[in-house]
Amino acid sequence: MTPTSRRKLVVAHSVRPGAPQHEVQTNAALARWLAQILGLKFGGAFDPGKHRGRDLYLLPTQTVVGPEAARNLGIHGPDDLWGGYVEHDFIGTKAISHGLRSHQAHAPAGWSPLFSERVRTVVLDGLSVFALEDARPAAEHLLYGGPIRLKPIHACAGRGQEVIGSLDALDERLARPDAATLFGDGVVLEQDLSGVVTHSVGQSFIGGTVLSYCGDQYLTEDASGEAVYGGSNLLAVRGGYEALLALDLADDVRQAVGQAQVFDRAADEAYPRFYASRRNYDIAQGLDSAGQPRSGVLEQSWRMGGASSAEVAALQCFVNDPQMPAVYVSSVETYTDRALPADAIEVYRGPAEHSGFLLKYVTVNAYDGQKRKHSHRH
Repeated sequence: MTPTSRRKLVVAHSVRPGAPQHEVQTNAALARWLAQILGLKFGGAFDPGKHRGRDLYLLPTQTVVGPEAARNLGIHGPDDLWGGYVEHDFIGTKAISHGLRSHQAHAPAGWSPLFSERVRTVVLDGLSVFALEDARPAAEHLLYGGPIRLKPIHACAGRGQEVIGSLDALDERLARPDAATLFGDGVVLEQDLSGVVTHSVGQSFIGGTVLSYCGDQYLTEDASGEAVYGGSNLLAVRGGYEALLALDLADDVRQAVGQAQVFDRAADEAYPRFYASRRNYDIAQGLDSAGQPRSGVLEQSWRMGGASSAEVAALQCFVNDPQMPAVYVSSVETYTDRALPADAIEVYRGPAEHSGFLLKYVTVNAYDGQKRKHSHRH
């Protein structure tokens, strides 16, 4: 940590207007926790009147988009926030994972064809679509390989996705009243896998400490029965990816880490004004429609996410014990009201956006050097 950063004030910043209470309060809880770990003051929620001109360390809930927003927040580089900055909105979404159907397809301002070229071998088969008239040609091309998943680029936690098995099914979707808006905002069409395991791979750079991690994430049901994000189990190490890859990792995990590294480097190359101090990647591994194993990066998260509380817990462990090389950390989200497990750290307990109740907590376990199969029972 640089000497000047000792004066920094840690500030939570809920970006979305009307964000649900659980998002705002989780953001504040993690900012307060980070301030305590770093020995800095916590300044509450970002307030332009109160905080403009101050030396801030921000925890935004979303990727910061555009030079004006960064300027208004006093963000000049990755040392000023735990999160990321992109020049254009789409760069922070799953849209960049795939190319366009042709050079005639609609593309947003700032689109880089270089990125999809660089990541072609580490993503699933898919195309990005930014206009209603481009949807059918893209889907026609992909449906030869089996069912496809339709993913709005701004949706998160798996919400809003649909599986399309035929052109007839696609035509039904295109006929709905919201279709022009949906595709105009941006949609990813991507091959659908079965038996999916979703790996989480990433790095955080906070106050002079680098931590890298791999693990898996899993789904749970919210009160309405929809399958949504339920938590992440991570193996976190002090240091870069080389420290992570030096551990005894299963082959599928090693593959996921390698694919995340390619995706991460491509972002730096294709979008040179981009920077991030939190870099998280979701990698899906499963079977395609022909029963063949496939593995590919689904998307990036250059902002606070579901696994962020686990990363903060790992940072706390590394700061508390400078000799600790690695630790197991888990973040859990459950829509059932229950007592915390022993030694768990509560992050949020209260109302949810789509359900009556949500509990978020973190657990920490020592790393014993053995390959570990996580249980998804919490």
